[in-house]
Amino acid sequence: MIVSDETRPPVSITRAGLSQEEAEIRLRKFGPNELAEDRPPNPLSTLVTVFKEPMFLLLIAALSVYLFLGEIHEAATMAVFVCFVVGITFVQEWRTEKTIQALKDLSAPKATVLRGGERRRIPTREVVPGDILVLEEGERIAADGRLLEVADLAVDESVLTGESEPVWKEAASDTGRDGSRNDDTGELWRHDLCYAGTMVVQGQGLAEVVATGAATQYGRIAKALKEVEDRPTPLQIKIRHLVKGTAWLGLLLCLLVVIVTLARGTGWVNSVIAGITLAMAMIPEEFPVVLTVFLALGAWRLGQNRALIRKTPAVETLGSATVLCVDKTGTLTLNQMTVRGAYFRGRDWQSDDPEFPRTARELLELGVLACETEPYDPMEKALHDMARRSGCAPESIYEGRDFVHEYPFTPANKMMGHIWQRRAAARPAGDAEPAALLAVKGAPETVLPLCHLTPDERDEINAAVLRLARQGWRVLAFAKAEGVTVPFAANISDYTLTFVGLMALADPPRPGVREAVATCRQAGVRVVMITGDHAVTAQAIGREIGLARWERVLTGADIERMSDAELAEAVRQTDIFARVIPQHKLRIVRSLRQNGDITAMTGDGVNDAPALKEADIGIAMGRRGTEVARQAADMILLDDNFTTIVHSVEDGRRIYDNIRKAIAYIMIIHIPIAALALLVPALQLPLLLLPVHIVLLELLIDPTCSIVFEAAPPEENVMARPPRPPQEPLVNRGMVAQILLQGATVLLAALLPYMHLLNSGASVELARTVAFTTLVLSNIGLVLVNGSETQFALQGLIRGKNKARLWVNGLTLVALIGIVYVPFLQKMFATAPLNLTQAGWAVGLAMAATFWWELVKAARRWSRRSRRG
Repeated sequence: MIVSDETRPPVSITRAGLSQEEAEIRLRKFGPNELAEDRPPNPLSTLVTVFKEPMFLLLIAALSVYLFLGEIHEAATMAVFVCFVVGITFVQEWRTEKTIQALKDLSAPKATVLRGGERRRIPTREVVPGDILVLEEGERIAADGRLLEVADLAVDESVLTGESEPVWKEAASDTGRDGSRNDDTGELWRHDLCYAGTMVVQGQGLAEVVATGAATQYGRIAKALKEVEDRPTPLQIKIRHLVKGTAWLGLLLCLLVVIVTLARGTGWVNSVIAGITLAMAMIPEEFPVVLTVFLALGAWRLGQNRALIRKTPAVETLGSATVLCVDKTGTLTLNQMTVRGAYFRGRDWQSDDPEFPRTARELLELGVLACETEPYDPMEKALHDMARRSGCAPESIYEGRDFVHEYPFTPANKMMGHIWQRRAAARPAGDAEPAALLAVKGAPETVLPLCHLTPDERDEINAAVLRLARQGWRVLAFAKAEGVTVPFAANISDYTLTFVGLMALADPPRPGVREAVATCRQAGVRVVMITGDHAVTAQAIGREIGLARWERVLTGADIERMSDAELAEAVRQTDIFARVIPQHKLRIVRSLRQNGDITAMTGDGVNDAPALKEADIGIAMGRRGTEVARQAADMILLDDNFTTIVHSVEDGRRIYDNIRKAIAYIMIIHIPIAALALLVPALQLPLLLLPVHIVLLELLIDPTCSIVFEAAPPEENVMARPPRPPQEPLVNRGMVAQILLQGATVLLAALLPYMHLLNSGASVELARTVAFTTLVLSNIGLVLVNGSETQFALQGLIRGKNKARLWVNGLTLVALIGIVYVPFLQKMFATAPLNLTQAGWAVGLAMAATFWWELVKAARRWSRRSRRG
């Protein structure tokens, strides 16, 4: 039963509060009760930041080259990417401002205060320190305050603490408590204080305001959020280094070509054009295309799997994560209390024991009678659900009974009771008076002293309580008093109760979480639980889901006593953090990052926003998360499920692997193109590649690197290897060797037959056709052999998972056949038809130039098996 306002003891409003004149003085002194306004970011400084990006400079350089050569279509394409980069940067600048605005919007627009002895409804921004706030059900609290009077006051503080269970408040004593947030009891969230932004869910109260605006806990979070700066992701840093190196190499080769051609007597104009042509072949303008397309399509794929990406680089960053910091409630668990165990008739029971419903019917019925008929409390809902699943429908239990009296729960007595009276038709024959039953539930330490028990019985029950509590379960004791008569006693403690049993409740792990944690351990990713719940509860969940070091728990009080250096060392060996507050979460994330970890952090409340932004990737909850957390995060889980994060880590690794494959492919295919543009004139041979050929090759390269490799499936061992080291370059030494060797073999496969045919007296058109056909077929071969580092090309073709590869390669073959055999295309591309022998040579040369890499794969596979054996 919900206690009505008429039956609840009212708050006595006997305090006058501030005068209007004093309130105005304090408003001028302390300022309005709102978060401080910041000046909007300077657009000029934002543009300067954009111009410092090497990726942007590369796009500008490519745009300038295309404009110089009159390639309007290519220039327009580059211009689109330039605008895209500028737009993304401006959007990122707005993110912090939107987060702060979301914080402000959560504040109550109006507040009820006592001014001059009268109740007044004023705008929240006019509340000042010293005001007396009137707290009522359904209202959001306007400022931090010290509670003066309370009447069954319960407050939802989940936006600050992350825990959904309402907090029962108590009035501060006249002495000894000054409203400060920490006292010698070590409490981090005080029961005699109320906090701005939290919601009154039951009861009434009066509070003296002790902090407003930026001085509140709310304001501190906003300040911490502003102090956290956006950082480039590991992939962005690596791309910058790669682009810088490639651009410098292209510039040096361009100058070299200009100098060489000038030395041979060529004019300035032709020398510069030759240098620019080589630069076009060298400048990897596909790099920004690859990065943009891969991350955008990766974000789309994750969105299909219930993970919404707000910041596209986070797609790849998640794949490099070494630590996943996750909330317990709702992420690792269902956020739904259930009955897990019980103690009844001298023995322990598991809730899934098939004998429990039949044997413990008395306990289940009493549990329902001690609850509200329409429960709101999660534990009462769990008791109703357990009874219904056991065949004791609450409706049938209430049938034939009338509710006549309630003893409400209070923080002092930690128990509640309902008195039920049988209706005349439901009474046993011969009963003259209605039989009344008092059903009581509450904390064992308050219920058991009221029960008639022998010392041995009491010891046995206390031992059962301890056994259940050690599993991290919340234990409730149930007792009854039969034959209760009118007038009813003033308090439950006036009755002698009969003990009935214990029931233990907990928020169970989500299905699949234990397997997902095991997958993370196999992949070398630590899972760290950070919660505001008690250490014992967190430890029990950690053990149940398989955390590596569930025995060790670090609490908020422990963190308070540690220096930054001590905490950085402690987080190396700790996987569970309990009873933490926002500042602790931020320190934990910073310590992990200080140790070199790539950290992903989940959160749902306002309290999580600074830590979400500080982490390498912040993950907000979509269902229960606040708007502030969503705005501060890089990714939003639409189903609030930990297993979705693990699947996203796998996809992030797939994306990074495929980006590396695409970049390697780009560099490999550019080696023969650039070398042919440089060597053929140097050898005084007729031009092999005309501008139309280079344009066609670029048309083949762009969809191949941006679509075909993006769609490649993950490697078989993608979640069976540790995360890559953060300092590992995007293109390592092994890849450099692969790029040079594969690029050189393709170059030789195209150049040598070209020279041979010319020396044999063949026409330039025929020699060009054989060389160009070999180059295009080698492009297809590179896509096949480099599509997987562990799988052979033939396996990939048979399984056919990459539909994009089939389409792009198929269209490439159709285009090549048209260029070689269609007359008007022959004239456009300066080619000649090939006979069967010549076409066979081109196919054989292309296969020899590319499929030799399959032997390298076979050798690597044999080496791995030898090491495992």
